[in-house]
Amino acid sequence: MSAPGSLPPQAAFFHAILRHLASMPDGDRRQGVHEAMPNLLGLSEIQRTERLANLPHLRYRHRSGWGLSMLKAAGYVASPGRGTWCITDKGRGLLAAHPNGFGEDVGRQLLRESRAQNRSIAIGPDLAEDTPEEGGLTPDERIDAALNELRAGVAKDLLEQIARMPPAFFEGLVLDLLHALGYGSSQDDLQRVGGPGDGGIDGIISLDRLGFDKVYIQAKRWQGSVGRPDIQAFYGALAARRARRGVFITTSAFTREAREFEGHIAESVVLIDGARLTSLMIEHGVGVTHYRIVRLPKVDMDYFESE
Repeated sequence: MSAPGSLPPQAAFFHAILRHLASMPDGDRRQGVHEAMPNLLGLSEIQRTERLANLPHLRYRHRSGWGLSMLKAAGYVASPGRGTWCITDKGRGLLAAHPNGFGEDVGRQLLRESRAQNRSIAIGPDLAEDTPEEGGLTPDERIDAALNELRAGVAKDLLEQIARMPPAFFEGLVLDLLHALGYGSSQDDLQRVGGPGDGGIDGIISLDRLGFDKVYIQAKRWQGSVGRPDIQAFYGALAARRARRGVFITTSAFTREAREFEGHIAESVVLIDGARLTSLMIEHGVGVTHYRIVRLPKVDMDYFESE
């Protein structure tokens, strides 16, 4: 069985698909192929429920669906009838030659064959060339990985930019972010306080027009981790104001003791560290622009396979 949270390589999916279809004389539907994969591959419960980070699909179903498409392009499986998939003679020959599984070399060869065929269909056989395997990831997984890499780079740049700005700028940024999250009906509902006698409160957001319901904010642009005493002091400042809600935001991180204390006051205080701060900024476009929208095509198999 593979390690939890890391799926077997694509070559293992290729082999499992061929094994399953070889056991089905009349072929099987795509759904049946998907449902056979967890047991054939010995997936753990974590692996069976793992999803792509930026897409809603179960990762193993995505791998098996892509595997079907690649094997079909290379001629190892076919779809002779509406919604039906079966192994071809070429597929049976490959399976007979490797009954115990495909090594990385066979997996790479299958990818090269299928991609060469797909490229020849798209741009003509004279221009079709092999493409890098890139670790055997599916196209959606490569997009997923690229998006994560971009987001990580932007998050790092955001923290560096915030560190260069004066403290008052960060306090305003936090108010802008919370407003983008839906707190406060207008900019007039956001109040920056701070200064001597503020009790550790840097901003206040009114959740209603009359200001009866408020969220109190503390924003700390620190390098070191924020400890439990700082959260206790903030909680005390809220109690002194008879406040019910508070958000403590930092560009750094919280210690384990601070997180444990948060568990005791979770109904009153939310802690946001640098990683979550930048993630929310990217998601809601605060200090970030999204310069490209990509529409990814995918065949609607339900449309073609429905009776």
